[in-house]
Parts: sequence; structure tokens; C-alpha cells
Amino acid sequence: MNIEIDTHSHTLASGHAYNTIREMAASAAEKGQKGLAITDHSIRMPGTCHIYYFQNMRIVPRKMYGIELLLGTELNILNESGEVDMSQGLLAEMDIAIASMHLPCYEGECTREKITQAYVNVMENEYVDIIGHPDDGRFPVDFEVLAREAKRTKTLLEVNNSSLRPEGFRINAVENCRRMLEECKKHEAMIVLGTDSHVDVDIAEYPYAYRILKEVDFPEELVANRSLEKLKSCLKHTFF
Repeated sequence: MNIEIDTHSHTLASGHAYNTIREMAASAAEKGQKGLAITDHSIRMPGTCHIYYFQNMRIVPRKMYGIELLLGTELNILNESGEVDMSQGLLAEMDIAIASMHLPCYEGECTREKITQAYVNVMENEYVDIIGHPDDGRFPVDFEVLAREAKRTKTLLEVNNSSLRPEGFRINAVENCRRMLEECKKHEAMIVLGTDSHVDVDIAEYPYAYRILKEVDFPEELVANRSLEKLKSCLKHTFF
């Protein structure tokens, strides 16, 4: 399977990553990508950038080294109501938005019912394109409901290569990802592969994601970022 755009990456602005936008774009170009999403952590993540960073994104070129850049954010889901840490007005200016659960930022109960409710509610947001790393067992979720509602709301579910690393810190990620993919097959819910790169060398590297897709015989037509144009057509709100 050929993936043309990595949908999840972080730069120095996130506070715990190691490269600039230009360095990340150069790495994507070296690896034959057509696009790259820059999705730095939103404002409630400890150590990340100020809101001004996102407000000023209009000055950044959308093309570097022949790579089309989608400039956006990885939002923090704050509670079971699906609230996130960026205003709707600013979100409307993002090219792409991932919404994820992170322990330092989630303020709700970590029960299966409440986490599922949080995901369902955030998927109703017209500017949330992707649910990031829903494989994390620290945030238990009903994967059948997740896949069904992702299909209904046209939200993409992420297979996060970083989660699937043997040394990864997310709990039961491989098992949970496998269960999610089976439900996505059943409900024909679209997914993306994301590296969650925090360093340039990880861009466009999906060895663990490819392995698990092969294990479950996942259909390629349900992978949105097989092509840049397909991915763009699957985003909820775009300027393209």
C-alpha cells in the first residue's frame, strides 16, 4: 500500500518534538510523499505553543520542497461533552484537525461509557477530521459505536504507527487497533495511517501499521490517505 500523505506530525512548536516545519517537509520530500500534515499540539497540552502560533499560520507557505503542507492541530478532548481546546472560529482556519485523548488534558471520567460518549460528541464537530490514537487502553472505548459513528459523521479513525511500537506507552494498543479495524471493515468506516512523528526520520514510516492492516485483511479503499486528493476529499472543512 502506498501512502501519499502522513496525516500526523509534530514540530518544535509542540514542545517535545525535535524539528522545524522545513525539516519535516524536507524529510517528507526525500521519502517520496506528496503531502504532509503538520498537527502540533493544541494549547492545553503542557509545554506546547501559544495560541498565537495557530493564529499566525496564514503566513506559512503551503508548499515546501514540492510537498503540499496541511497546517492544522492535534486538539485535546477535554470531557465527555466533546469540548476541545480551540475555538470554533480558529478551528475553521485550520487545514486539518485531529482530536485526541491525552492524560494531562482530559478532565472527564475514564470509563468506557464516558470515553465513548466523548468521542461520539467530538465527532459531531464540523471541524474535527480525525480521531487520533483511539487505540489507547487508558481511555477504553466501544469500538463498534466508534466505527459506526465515524461512518455517520464522516470522521476518519487513525491507525497510529507510534502506538503500535513494541516500546510504545499506550496500553493494549495492538489488540485495540485490531478490534477497531474489524469494526471499521464491518461498518465501512474510513481510516488514515498516521506516524505521530515527533522527529523527521519517522515521517512516512508505517511498519507496524502495515503489519496490522495485513493481519486483518483491511480493504485499501477504506484508507483515506492512500492519495493526497482522496484525503483532501475526506476532510470535513477545507480550503482546497
